Formats: sequence, structure tokens, C-alpha cells
Amino acid sequence: MYGSCKYLLYLRLRHFISKGSEWKEKAESLEVELQQCYKAQARLSEQLVVEVADSRVSKALVQEKEALISDLQNELSLARDERSRLTACLEEKSKALELLMNEHQSLKEQLEATTLRASNAEAENKMLIDRWMLQKMKDAERLNDANSVYGDILDQLKVSSIEQLARQQVDGVVRQSEEGAECYIESPIPTTCRQRIPAHNGGCASILFEYNSSKLMSGGQDQTIKIWDTNTGSQSQTLHGCLGTVLDLCITHDNRSVIAASSANNLYVWDVSSGRVRHTLTGHVDKVCAVDVSKVSTRSVVSAAYDRTIKVWDLHKGYCVNTLLFQSNCNTLCFSMDGETICSGHVDGNLRLWDIKTGKLLSEVAAHSLAITSLSLSRNGNMILTSGRDNLHNLFDIRTLEICATLRSNGYRVASNWSRSCISADDGYVASGSVDGSVHIWSVANAKIVSTLKEHTAPVLSCSWSGLGKPLATSDKNGNICIWNDRSPF
Repeated sequence: MYGSCKYLLYLRLRHFISKGSEWKEKAESLEVELQQCYKAQARLSEQLVVEVADSRVSKALVQEKEALISDLQNELSLARDERSRLTACLEEKSKALELLMNEHQSLKEQLEATTLRASNAEAENKMLIDRWMLQKMKDAERLNDANSVYGDILDQLKVSSIEQLARQQVDGVVRQSEEGAECYIESPIPTTCRQRIPAHNGGCASILFEYNSSKLMSGGQDQTIKIWDTNTGSQSQTLHGCLGTVLDLCITHDNRSVIAASSANNLYVWDVSSGRVRHTLTGHVDKVCAVDVSKVSTRSVVSAAYDRTIKVWDLHKGYCVNTLLFQSNCNTLCFSMDGETICSGHVDGNLRLWDIKTGKLLSEVAAHSLAITSLSLSRNGNMILTSGRDNLHNLFDIRTLEICATLRSNGYRVASNWSRSCISADDGYVASGSVDGSVHIWSVANAKIVSTLKEHTAPVLSCSWSGLGKPLATSDKNGNICIWNDRSPF
């Protein structure tokens, strides 16, 4: 029995040993599985960290997209409002366009009617011109007959030795009735340079004699006005205050006020006795290239600028009273003798006459093929001299705008758009400067050159003849002034 117990114990021991081996294998297997679980857990933890980071990034992107969506919604709302506004504006413009089209159609019909009337008027005008030309031919025949009778009378006067008296009666009636006629003498042909004055730095574009005086005023690029005694060549006065180059000058008929046109878009008015600026006339928006004062009033001044306007000024009050508009820039202008008409010379070569009271264009004529550079009125006011870039000088009867003479010279070339020519005090000669520094003198009677003066070494810009008959003054691009006279003493 003891042996059987021992055997049973042995069997149980073997059973436990075999079970322990199985449990060991199971434990090892479970340990392996546990390690694999640990590894899987580690991988899942890493993946979880990555997923959390991705989730945060995605959340930030979602917030950014939501903000962008909000902004886009605001922009969409603004765009809808703008669309509504533009739609309303489009409707308004469409109505306005329809109205303009209706007005355009009406204006077109008016234009057609006006064109028809203009055609009829042109035909009538042509007929009137033909009749006028026929009348002119008849007048010319009568004038020729009168000239023949006049020639016979002159021959009789020559025989009786009173030729000089007859010429004074024919050529001097108007002059003897003019103010200052007691100072008038005939103009001799200048031949000699008596004075050569270094007047301005940088050029002298404008010179002008005082009325019935040998005093000369000059304006230059150095922004000064200088007054000279032409008998001695000495400077008597300098006027300061201009802020630009002086392009043109004029003086009132009482010699009390000087007006300068400047490249600073303004006009400056000096009182000669005090030498102070009395007015600065503003209103032009480009350089002022021409100025003139009425010969019958000290208060009416006209100016022209490269803003395509002519302005009329009241000199006593110091402001503009009228503005004339035109299509072509004006280089030069002057008053008629009665102060009622403005004569202007333009870049398109046309000479135009304006009514100073109404500002209306009275008449115009194609005076030159290129720009007009200068206008000069005769002493009696019946003739006007135009000078142009085509190197010609034309004399017009200001009452009819008929051309009376054309002056030309092979060696003459105009120096600039503002080159100033002049007529002598007795209306017998014309003086003008050339680009080669020479000064050409023409006789009005036969339209031929009577003298060529050579002293300047630079292009001559301006010429001015004293109302006393002599001297002649000329200025050039280097700022020098030459005083010319005949060979007789002053």
C-alpha cells in the first residue's frame, strides 16, 4: 500500500512536472506576446502623437479657412453693394447717353441747316467779291487818272521851285496833326555804328525808344530793364523786380510807366520816376511773349502768351477785363492808332484784327507761310508791317488788309520767333536783323535794300527806330546794343 501510494505520488509528480513544462512554455509564449503588445503599444503611442499633431495643424487650418471664409463673405457683400451701385450708375449713364444722342441728332440737324446757309452765304459772298473787284478795277482806273493829273501838277510845282512844299502837303498833313509832330524829322539811312553797348547778360530780346526822346529802354535775359542815353551810351536807370526773361516791352505815351512781358508768365509794370514795380499782372499760364499799351489811353494794355490767349488789362486797377481765345499761339501784337482794335500775329502765319470792346474777331489774312514774328504800325496808323519766319516782310493796308509791298533779301534770315522789326519815323524805311548779325534796311518806296549794317557778332533779335527820326537801335543774342546813325553829327 505504501508502494502504491508512492507510485501515485510519483505519477502526480510527473504530471505536475509535465504541467510545469507546459506552463513554462505558456509563460514564455505569453511573455513573447506581452513584448509584442508592448511594441504595438509603443507604435500606437507614436502614431497617436503624430495624429494629435496632425489634428492640431488641421484645427489651425480649419480656423484659418473659417476666417478666410468670413473675409470672403464680407468682400462678397461689398461686391454685391458695388454691383448694385454700378447697376444704378449704368442706368443713369444709359439715360444720359440717350439724352446726348438725342441732342447730337438735334445738333446734327442744326449743323446741316447751318452748312446750307453757309453755302448760300459763300455763294453770295463770291458774287459780292466779284462785284467788289469790278468796282476796285474801276476805282483803280480813276486813281490812275488822278495820278496822271497829280503828276502834271507836280511837274508844274517843280518848275515853280516848290517841290519840297508840295511833298510836305501830300505826305505831312497827318503828321503835323499828331502829338509830338514838332519833334518829328525825316529819318536818314543809318550807316555808322556810333555806340556799341554791352547791355545785358545772356541776350537782349526787346528794345524800345521813349516817345519823342532819344532815351532807349532794353530788356534782357538777366531779368532787368535798363534805360540808356543813346547820345553818350551811358546807362541812366535800371528797373529790377522781373522774375523771368524779358521778352517784350512797351511804354505809355506819357513815358511814365513801363510794362514788360516775361517768361515767368506775368507782366510787370514800373513807375519810371520811382523805379518801383507798381503792378504785377497775373493770369497767363505760360510765358508772356508780347505786350502793348494803347496810344490814346494810359490804362488799356494787351498781352499775348503761349497759353493761346490775349488778355486785356486795366492798368489803373491792375486786373484783367477781357480774355480772347484762339487756336494758334500769338507771337506779337499791337494796338491800332485809335485804340479800338488789336492786331495780332500768330504761329500759323495769320494776321488777325480784334475788337477790343467785344473781343470778336473782325478780320484775318494769311500774311505769311510760316509764323509771324513781329508787327509794326506806321506812324499814321494806316500801314502795318508783318515779319515772318519765311524771311519776308509784308506791308498791309490795315483798313482793307490788302498787301502793298513785300520786302525780301537773299542774305536775310530771321533769328527767332520773336525777332522784332521796325518802320522808320517817316515810314520810309524798314529795319530788321538777321541770324548772321547783319541789319538790313529796305526802302518802302521801291522795296529794295538800301543798306546792310554789320557790327553785331551774334543773331540780331530786335530793332527800334527813334520817333525823332534817328538813331536806329539794334540788339543781339549776346546782350549787346548797337546805336546807328548817318554820318552827320547828332
